[in-house]
Amino acid sequence: MNDSTISIVAIGGSTRPDSSSERAVRLAARGAQEAGAHVTTITGRELMLPIYDTETSDRTPQALALVEAIRGAHGLLVASPSYHGGVSGMMKNALDYIEDLAAHDPPYLHGRAVGCIAVAYGWQATVSTLQQLRQITHALRGWPTPLGATINAADTRFAEDGSTADAAAAEQLRTIGQQVVEFATMRSTLTASSDIADGQTS
Repeated sequence: MNDSTISIVAIGGSTRPDSSSERAVRLAARGAQEAGAHVTTITGRELMLPIYDTETSDRTPQALALVEAIRGAHGLLVASPSYHGGVSGMMKNALDYIEDLAAHDPPYLHGRAVGCIAVAYGWQATVSTLQQLRQITHALRGWPTPLGATINAADTRFAEDGSTADAAAAEQLRTIGQQVVEFATMRSTLTASSDIADGQTS
């Protein structure tokens, strides 16, 4: 991977390996890869981290790996199952670890696109969960992509290879992956141009 390669981190899933939300984020990650990005995927039980604790800087190797991956990423893909009408506890806790980037420059997810994906058995829960993911992204200073995915697992089934016969859902997920890369590419180009201009005027 060279310096110009766009790096995306895809996180999602549940405590059940290969869940629908994990397969959904992997399909979105495929869209990002097709758009030319390097994608790091952290899913399922890899996201089962200790409750985020603001009173200590001690972190498990898994937590450190997650924060470091996000620190170096140009954008994120986030997929959560809906538990009781909202983001799952495991996913919310994983996102809470982004607080460790508060003092980073830039802080949190500043200037980065985030593709949000909600998966549930039923449309009502998908919509409320997607809204929460967007709110969390805003709070972390990220930019939710124009398109967010609501996947009704009662209607959309994923094969073991992550594919789905639901062409509309597959296109939606791939498009989200592509949008994150498109935004990241524009942002990276703008930053590089600004750095050049600053160098010429200094």
